[in-house]
Amino acid sequence: MTKDLTILPSGSIDAYISGAYQIPVLTPEEERNLALRLRDHDDPEAARCLVLSHLRFVIRIARGYLGYGLPLPDLIQEGTVGLMKAVRRFEPDMGVRLVSFAVHWIRAEIHEYILRNWRIVKVATTKAQRKLFFNLRSAKKRLGWFSHEEVQQVARDLGVKPETVLEMESRLANQDLAFDGDDSDDDDGPSAPSTYLADLRMEPARALEREDTETDQRDRLYAALANLDERSKTILAARWLGEKKQTLHELAQQFDVSAERIRQIEKNAMKKLRVQLEV
Repeated sequence: MTKDLTILPSGSIDAYISGAYQIPVLTPEEERNLALRLRDHDDPEAARCLVLSHLRFVIRIARGYLGYGLPLPDLIQEGTVGLMKAVRRFEPDMGVRLVSFAVHWIRAEIHEYILRNWRIVKVATTKAQRKLFFNLRSAKKRLGWFSHEEVQQVARDLGVKPETVLEMESRLANQDLAFDGDDSDDDDGPSAPSTYLADLRMEPARALEREDTETDQRDRLYAALANLDERSKTILAARWLGEKKQTLHELAQQFDVSAERIRQIEKNAMKKLRVQLEV
């Protein structure tokens, strides 16, 4: 093959798309020769030529999924991954053009990406739900909820249970909502899930438990402090308990020792406290 397949430009998505459409489409003979080189000799240059010459088809397919609100560059990227998988599995002796074979792989990768990223919570997990996800909106001819007859019709057309149609319709109608809501003062919007939880902070049993825990921790701290020598207690109080914390150098002058010695005393005292409080 003599056509020059240059590396696509980086930068804006428009430049990338323009570059992809400037790459010539392969003739059947060129495509077959490249596929044979890849299959028989594992030629990476042949694989590169096959992928680059079919990027325009990836872009065309990816544009069809813009309605899901995901970035076009990401859709193209995922579709290109599917194209590369198709190129690796393409069998030139089957008498089928690569583009016809690759459509399934391109769509499969884009579908998987959409299902992973369309919502924070995955909306389609079973095979029937995945089928409904990509067909339900096209089957819906009007706004509003499905009627009973429409549910039955969609279920028959797609080969799923009516209950699955209703469940998926409900999932698609919902929106992601932050647990604690947002900071806006809009009272007309949906309530955050946290507002439905009971506030148990003032519940008598929990309040008593919290008070007992605080009392026990305070008593254990005082008991641990009582086991320290006077100098260690004075240093800890000056360093941690006073409103104006003293520096190591100020305490060094007070006790006529070095600042490093004050730091060691403080460290040893804290270690002793920690051991007694963890008992």
